[in-house]
Amino acid sequence: MASRKSSLLLVRTITEIARKTPAATKPQQWVLQQVRSMSNLPESTVYGGPQSRSPWKRITLRHLGLKYEKKQAITVVTAYDYPSAVHVDEAGIDICLVGDSVGMVVHGHDTTLPVTMADMLLHCRAVARGANRPLLVGDLPFGSYEQSAQQAVESATRLLKEGGMDAVKMEGGGGSRVAAAKAIAEAGIAVMGHVGLTPQAISVMGGFRPQGRSAESALQVLEHALALQAVGCFSIVLECIPSPIAAAVTSALHIPTIGIGAGPFCSGQVLVYHDLLGMMQHPHHAKVTPKFCKQYASVGSIIQAALSEYREEVSSQAFPSAMHTPYRIDKAQTNAFLNELEKRGFHEAAEAASEAAQTCNITNNRQD
Repeated sequence: MASRKSSLLLVRTITEIARKTPAATKPQQWVLQQVRSMSNLPESTVYGGPQSRSPWKRITLRHLGLKYEKKQAITVVTAYDYPSAVHVDEAGIDICLVGDSVGMVVHGHDTTLPVTMADMLLHCRAVARGANRPLLVGDLPFGSYEQSAQQAVESATRLLKEGGMDAVKMEGGGGSRVAAAKAIAEAGIAVMGHVGLTPQAISVMGGFRPQGRSAESALQVLEHALALQAVGCFSIVLECIPSPIAAAVTSALHIPTIGIGAGPFCSGQVLVYHDLLGMMQHPHHAKVTPKFCKQYASVGSIIQAALSEYREEVSSQAFPSAMHTPYRIDKAQTNAFLNELEKRGFHEAAEAASEAAQTCNITNNRQD
């Protein structure tokens, strides 16, 4: 009984002290606000990524499996940086692939071969900061997994631990590539395979050439896909093969196929962000844009027009106008500054500041 009375007395005492304490000394919300405002972090974290509106906090292999069982198409977009990852996330895409095609699309190489692990990690981290919802898959670049199963596992591990990826993708379905995929899967890392046109192997393919256009080549595509499935790949990209071959491979497998230039009979489709938006408009890119790509917008022409307009307005001094010169200094402080400039001998600087102040005042009065 005494203990209960003591407890009630303590509660009443604390309540009374809180009531009488000035607001400026109260802890709780005020203190939290002050700590926040004095922190080195902004109040609004602009670059923290989008807030997902999906019922699934993050797409997983289980979710993809459910879509595959229900014969619902899986959507994939290849993106390489924070802004594009945010767009992919907001659009509700299932998988965001950070492809080694970044070497061609972003860095201007003619092939994907120059892309390094350091390049991939940089772009993977940027995408991971922008995409909260999709399954994130990072490409293993050329030279990062071919030497041994150990090298493959080490490289795949880095893409997850350092790059923030959920899974990795690797090209090829024969010999050492299958062994590498097996080792990665056994290490507990989800692996996406890739058969058909494999851009990292263009030196033996003789360029970016479609595959599966003969019975022998088509059977090889099927055999490679089956081999990758057997060692634990959760999905396989089919690139640049005839539609009937893609349909046969998709039917023969019990894991999803993701088509790119392989027709409509795959379990899902993938396109590159820049390609489907029509980002690149210059003649060189027009020559290398894949024939299978559908452009859902012509963003590149809008960008080009905006940049040209900007150049013209800066050249004619139409920009920045008063609307885009928002920061003010009052007359008293301006005069104090001008006087100090004169004292220090900066006569031309004082004259320039005075003229700018008069111009701004005239412009502001007109706007008012």
